[in-house]
Parts: sequence; structure tokens; C-alpha cells
Amino acid sequence: MRSRFLSLLAVVTLLLTGAAAAQNYPNRPVRIVVPFAAGGIADITTRLIADRLGDSLGERFIVDNQPGAGGMAAARLALSAPADGYTLILFTNGTAINVPLFRSLSYDPVKDFVPVAGFSEFDLTLTTSAATPYTTLADFIKDARANPGKLNIGTINVGSTQNLGAELLRKVAGIDAAIVPYRTTPDIMVALLRNDVQLVVEYYATTKSGIDDGKLRLLATTGEKRSPLTPNAPTAAEAGAPGYEVGSWNALFAKAGTPADIIARINEAVREVVAMPDIGKRMSDLGLEPKAGPPEEMAARLKSDIAKWAKVIADAHIAKL
Repeated sequence: MRSRFLSLLAVVTLLLTGAAAAQNYPNRPVRIVVPFAAGGIADITTRLIADRLGDSLGERFIVDNQPGAGGMAAARLALSAPADGYTLILFTNGTAINVPLFRSLSYDPVKDFVPVAGFSEFDLTLTTSAATPYTTLADFIKDARANPGKLNIGTINVGSTQNLGAELLRKVAGIDAAIVPYRTTPDIMVALLRNDVQLVVEYYATTKSGIDDGKLRLLATTGEKRSPLTPNAPTAAEAGAPGYEVGSWNALFAKAGTPADIIARINEAVREVVAMPDIGKRMSDLGLEPKAGPPEEMAARLKSDIAKWAKVIADAHIAKL
């Protein structure tokens, strides 16, 4: 009886301690580890969220850029810290891709981390030069089927979301078109305008200026539904590739073992920040859709994307890194 009482007392004490920690959280600066160099879209949007989280929760949220293959440098840093909510990490759709893409990944995003909150989602764009005869995605697919091996699709490096999105398009649409990877997105845009490639799979933030000035033609977006950023553009599924869907996301995760009450507190704060009109406008300007939900939603998305990209990588016979 005494041992049972002591066990119950220990559980109650643990719960009360956790609740107290959450009420006092944060009482010192919080670090957000970003697995990309400063200046990119992921970095810029994380800083937007970090600044407002600081205002909301009363402590600084500091972005710590730790670029490195597969996000391994960032993950090692986050895992070396205590599971107390004072070190968070940015995960993206690229994190899901890394699991099947790397032969030996030094961390498991599903087991070693827990989701805190997503804060943005975004589709890819399927874009051609305005000088091409293609006015719809169906036109491009028809030409690719009629001329196997003659058309090129431009993306950034092999294994990126854009590159695998092109691989998936090739499979779903049943076309024989070469996928040409480039080192940088400006290189892709030059190749498109020179007609070295006839279609580019890229994020809207990259193609927006060319679409707006009429040099590029947006054939479709890649989400399940039409993007609110480009409501007049059809989805790829609507435009000639039924069943095709690719989307990316940005989310905060924490080390496994972080108290649930602290995760709930950060999640609530992120959802309040994402709902702010000026944050929504800034994200829209960057080609992102502000969106936040419960941690469970992000956990399911990560697992489902890992399975999806594992199949695309296997079907495309992409060698593990």
C-alpha cells in the first residue's frame, strides 16, 4: 500500500512540476535551429515567426542557422540540448525526403523529435516560357507524349522537392521527358528563357516575378486544391495529370521528451502569430500560405510524406546519398 501511495505521489509531483514549467515558459531565450543558410525563404519565414513568438511569449526566439547535408548538423545540435523546449528545430518537406534519400541519416525525425506546430504550406508551380506554344499543362503533356525524349524539365539539385516533384509528374503523366538538374534557381530561369528546358518545377516565390511581368506562363500549381495565391491557375490534377499532388511545408519540432504542456504553449502561440494579418500578408508575398494546426496533424503529415517520397525515389531509381 505504501509503495503504491509513493508511486502515485511521484506521478502527481511530476505532473505538477511539468505544469509549473509550462506556466513559467519561457524564462530565457529560445533557440530555433534552421538547417539552411541565412537569406532563403525558410530562414526568412522562420525569423518572422520567431520575432512574433518573442513578442507574444516575452522572451527572445533566436534563429541559429546550421546548414548541412540532410539537416544532420542542425539535428545533432538540437539533439545535444535538453528536451525542455528551449531548443527547437525547423523541419520541412525536405526532412521527409531525407529519410529515404540518405543511406545513413544520423537522426530519425519521427522517433527523435516531436512536432510543435506547422506555420506555412506552399505548392510548386509548373511554369513554361511565354515564348513556348504551351498554354496549358495538357499541351505540354501532349507534346511530350508525341515526342518522347525531346523535351526537358528543369529543377534544382537531385533529391530536392522540386526534382522529385518532376519525377512524380513524369510518372503520373506517363511522359518520357528528361529531368535536368541545375545548381541554382537563377540558372534554371535562364535555361527556361533560352528554351534549354521547356518546363520548370519550382516554388511560386521563384517564378512569381517572371509570371507577373509576362515572361513566364503558369500552367498549373501542384497542390491538392487551387492555391489562394494563384486562384485562377488550375491544379496539375485539373490540368491534365490526374492524381498528381505535391506540397511543401515548414514546421517547428522539438526533441522527443519535451513536456507536452510546453509544446501546447508554443503551439498556441504559433497559431496566434500565423493568424495575424500582417504575418499572413508577408507570407503571401513570399509565396507561402500561412497555416498552423495541432501537433498531431504535423506528425501525420511527416510520416505520410516520408512514405510518399520513398516510393518516388525507389521508382525513379535515385541512388542514395
